[in-house]
Amino acid sequence: MEQLQPDLWQSSRHESGMLRSHAYLVTRPAGNVLFYNIGLDQQSDLDAIAELGGIAHQLLSHRDEANELLDPIRHRFGSRLWCSAIEEPAIGRAATVDAVLAQGDDHVEDVEVLHTPGHTDGSLCFFYRSPYGKSYLFTGDSLFLWDGEWSTLVLEAAGGSATALAGSLLGLRELRPDLVLCSAFVGDVATMEVGAEEWTRAIDGQVARLRKA
Repeated sequence: MEQLQPDLWQSSRHESGMLRSHAYLVTRPAGNVLFYNIGLDQQSDLDAIAELGGIAHQLLSHRDEANELLDPIRHRFGSRLWCSAIEEPAIGRAATVDAVLAQGDDHVEDVEVLHTPGHTDGSLCFFYRSPYGKSYLFTGDSLFLWDGEWSTLVLEAAGGSATALAGSLLGLRELRPDLVLCSAFVGDVATMEVGAEEWTRAIDGQVARLRKA
């Protein structure tokens, strides 16, 4: 695990073809939160997570983050697994889901839940205001980095929609994240610090591209 901020840690890198991914651990006195999931080849990260205080909640952004490690993580740490109600049937084939987030469910404790359909029909993003002063936006695959540039992808087979994703991105545009952390990415850049103008330009560019699709 690599420390990115005083309360934010990044897992080792999982690779599947050209796609890469990390999970992220936010440490909190109320119990640590794991965003996304680790790969089957990253189980050594669990020992590091244990040393950091374990996991109280694991939040998945969408079905592609599900694998057979979800139940062992729950059992080892006594954590609760969360996902959107729409994604639960797919994720539930891989693991036991403890709690689902329906439209209108907008928080898991101090983590803001953002319903962002478009990549899949039940995709979620998460926004966390760190007590150390920065805000973290976990975009899942709704907005991700491709060789250091922002990109999007619509999975129509999983209920994705370019129109829905454009609307979801416009919702994210209203946020003011300091650090954006996607789930899957291509290349070597997995996170990016952003300013307000840079963020709105990134969103506007992707919305325009989706509307032309």
